[in-house]
Amino acid sequence: MNASLMTCLAVLSLGGGCVVGGEGDDSDLEGDEPIAVESLARYDHDHNHGRHRVLPNGVPFRNESGYAATVSTAGAIDLSNEFFQDLGTNGRRCVSCHQPSTGWTVTPAGLRQTFERTRGGTIDDGTGAGAIFRLVDGANSPTADVSTLSKRRSAYSMLLNKGLIRTFLPIPANAEYELVTVDDPYHHASAAELSLFRRPLPTANIEFLATIMWDGRENLAGLSIHADLLHQSNSAQVIHAAGAPLTDAQRSSLVDFQVGLHTAQIWDERAGHLTAAGGRGGPDELADQVFYLGINDNFGDSQTHAPFDAVVFDLYDSWTNLRHDRRADERRAVARGQALFNGKRINISGVAGINDNPAFGRPANLPGTCTSCHDSPNVGNHSVSLQLNIGLADASRRTADMPLYTLRNKATHELKQTTDPGRALITGLWGDVGKFKGPVLRALATRAPYFHNGSAKDLGAVVDFYDERFAIGFTRSEKADLIAFLRTL
Repeated sequence: MNASLMTCLAVLSLGGGCVVGGEGDDSDLEGDEPIAVESLARYDHDHNHGRHRVLPNGVPFRNESGYAATVSTAGAIDLSNEFFQDLGTNGRRCVSCHQPSTGWTVTPAGLRQTFERTRGGTIDDGTGAGAIFRLVDGANSPTADVSTLSKRRSAYSMLLNKGLIRTFLPIPANAEYELVTVDDPYHHASAAELSLFRRPLPTANIEFLATIMWDGRENLAGLSIHADLLHQSNSAQVIHAAGAPLTDAQRSSLVDFQVGLHTAQIWDERAGHLTAAGGRGGPDELADQVFYLGINDNFGDSQTHAPFDAVVFDLYDSWTNLRHDRRADERRAVARGQALFNGKRINISGVAGINDNPAFGRPANLPGTCTSCHDSPNVGNHSVSLQLNIGLADASRRTADMPLYTLRNKATHELKQTTDPGRALITGLWGDVGKFKGPVLRALATRAPYFHNGSAKDLGAVVDFYDERFAIGFTRSEKADLIAFLRTL
């Protein structure tokens, strides 16, 4: 029996589904299509009750581009970890909002399935997944009417349609600005509690993080990322799960579990196996990727002091001139997309955090590439904590389901309208309005829609946004190649 079949049998015992290729080495698998398409949408709690539960490394999960997989540096994914335990008072577990089958976050499609299965979170199916439907932050308003299934479907519409959780934060007392007006379609938000709709960030690949949370609110001054994560895990337990503070041992166990998780695409519907023909996709290669804060920073590497290198991704260099391969055309497209990501020139302008930043010299225009902001080698996040405003929360991009806040600078009386003040709700600084971090790019295909507010329904919409925002001038074929590359991450 081959290894992939043995892995699948282990997964099927947990109630999931997986991919099995043919017998033999990678070349034998080149043309094989997956023979099972069911995701691991739930855990067989009863079957494994009282036993040590594990998910083997490398189990493939279906997504719209192919299959992704996760490996843990512990050798397997421990399903008995606190991450999967009900430690609060409302049924919530970490896994409620961070599903292994969807890149360790949630997607609208998966949430809609869970909603129907649990009747909007009123039925406990033993997985904890339905507990995401809770008024505190799962609903559009904490006072929404959830008395019937129809009303629950309306109350949780931001989750069901865009995969958005409601974050609630006040305007800081010492802020440089004040709230003038609120246009909230859900009739709840105020200066004491702004409603902010954001995508749950993945809890895999976090060893590569320089910023915790979209707005960096869990980055504690003078402390390490590990300490930030310990604090964040406790905050999540108290706020989202309505539980008592975790013990030090529980927090350490949670953080150690998450830091060991590495998720990436392993098989693409067009390019096939991402380790074939010298390709270096997949989570095993990612788990060995070197990272430290400030690696390949724009102002020089924090440890080697080497200058910034715009060639951040080299996963598919071997596919550049591939010939005599049954997927040669598709793989060369991926390599071209990688080259575009590394090298296509972008005129960066109007970006708060860059063009107004004295460290960059406050340039009106700064020549760069995608990798100017996605600088971590073969990972694609920013290697230092730096939040940017690229206009995603601007009033011009507001949709009818989003609140709109009008803010006024207390000193200059300048007005700004935004759907989410972002970093400014943490610092109170006028210049931080609309700033957010960029997430890790690996496993992108698992977690549409994109951006903090789910405003890009797919990778094509992401590329279109950047093309229009920075007047890049991508050709149709360049867009196709760039999307082909992003799908494989």
